[in-house]
Amino acid sequence: MDTKIVSYNLNGIRSAISKGLADWLSRERPDVVCFQELKAEESKIDSALFQKLGYFTYWHPAVKKGYSGVGIICKRKPDKITIGCGIDKYDNEGRVMRADFGDTSILSIYHPSGSSGEERQSFKMKWLGDFLEYVNNLRKERKKLILCGDYNICHKAIDIHNPSANINTSGFLPEERSWFDGFVGQGYVDTFRHFNKNPDHYSWWSFRANSRNNNKGWRIDYILVTENLENKLKSATIFPDAKHSDHCPVSLDISL
Repeated sequence: MDTKIVSYNLNGIRSAISKGLADWLSRERPDVVCFQELKAEESKIDSALFQKLGYFTYWHPAVKKGYSGVGIICKRKPDKITIGCGIDKYDNEGRVMRADFGDTSILSIYHPSGSSGEERQSFKMKWLGDFLEYVNNLRKERKKLILCGDYNICHKAIDIHNPSANINTSGFLPEERSWFDGFVGQGYVDTFRHFNKNPDHYSWWSFRANSRNNNKGWRIDYILVTENLENKLKSATIFPDAKHSDHCPVSLDISL
């Protein structure tokens, strides 16, 4: 069965709804949507809006109000929903949740940003190590993984509009990109790059300097899959014209 999966950092779900998110979902009709950066308590999220569109809704907000948080909405009810990764300091920030469908698991993941300073950059690097260990353990029982989310890292120079100027910028640091190399090297496929090797495709733009209109962006939103799903991939798309956030949606069509 062909399945359309979308990953979308909303930079605030209530703001995105006010900018026409539901209309976009109605047009694109994804089967599963992984949201990041809800920035809302569950009681403040209009779940009924998504349910009217035919989705089951699952939320994992951060403890801190107006911060972080992930969610998954899906047309078919999952066999199981797992909230968090089992590490309190990350689960309190609403960083990861998992939906199991048969022998395949789809995760919504919001990797930390390190742009606010050294303390959060250190937190980010510790998270990256712990996340790798978490996923490696998960793969022992769940062999087929689809990892959707805002990774807050541009993997390669092609993924950022001005690599030379950003070499010392969080999100494009050598140690972050090295982690990404190592992570993908353990058996994952970057689904967008599987189909599209061309430059100038981004998923996030700064609000400064008219960056989006000039397409001076970063590709930091990814859908990665375990290599055992590579032969199931159908297509992958980035939607820069969807403007409900400073990010845009990215999608994968896969036969599951």
